[in-house]
Amino acid sequence: MEYLERRVAMVNDRLEDVTSAVEPAALSAEVEHVALAGGKRVRPTVTLLACEAAGGDARDAVDFAVGVELVHNASLVVDDIIDRSEVRRGTPSAWAEYGHGPALIASDGLLGEAFGLFSSDERAMQVVSEAMVELGEGEATELADRPDSEAAYMQLARRKTGALFRAAAELGAIAADADGFTVEAFGEYAERVGVAFQIRDDVLDATADGDALGKPTGQDEAMDRPSVLQVTDLTPEAADERARTEADEALAALETAGVGESDARGYLRDLAEFVVVRER
Repeated sequence: MEYLERRVAMVNDRLEDVTSAVEPAALSAEVEHVALAGGKRVRPTVTLLACEAAGGDARDAVDFAVGVELVHNASLVVDDIIDRSEVRRGTPSAWAEYGHGPALIASDGLLGEAFGLFSSDERAMQVVSEAMVELGEGEATELADRPDSEAAYMQLARRKTGALFRAAAELGAIAADADGFTVEAFGEYAERVGVAFQIRDDVLDATADGDALGKPTGQDEAMDRPSVLQVTDLTPEAADERARTEADEALAALETAGVGESDARGYLRDLAEFVVVRER
């Protein structure tokens, strides 16, 4: 695990640098509260691993990795306001700590810093912009156009979670100067991992212990949110099987990327296996 820990440390160090430089100090404190509160750092790790698997140096992808994490955190701030969730990662959510207005400003600040990190590369800007459109459509669908079938749920999961996972991997491949085919293959791999991640997240919300999970559970049912268990008649076990199918498809996509065997590629395979059995 030292291999992964070193890469997460690279992300955390750069994340601290970026957030501490935000002005004014009040906004810096708010974005630090959100971005430095912990978290699995799955998306930025995917960025670094994709870069290395595609033949690049992880150091060249750190800014993109941090940018992805900032975008993800900005979306969580808004999610917590919508859900009225007072806890995130075992600490007060942004709105619970600072109020709704400052929390929204913190979300804007996170996005601004993120796009500053992407702005040096036209391809990166395009990838993230497309992901943001998908993410917005997913949030709107969840609130205003409730899915009523498994197929509609899968589309929601792709937009809500898969799109940013896709961007994370594509950014890593772009940092490695990979060709378009390789970028696309990594993107499909990660999108399917993201969908599997979301399905498992829905299952954990319904079945896990809140203290172990680090956030309140039962939120999907309480908020009448269209989780896989709310929209379909799947049992938690059957939903986990759907997640497994997505993970298998992710592994198949990774095989088509046309890159050689490496530690990074091995960890990407491990991630696809892990997201369907994780307990947090």
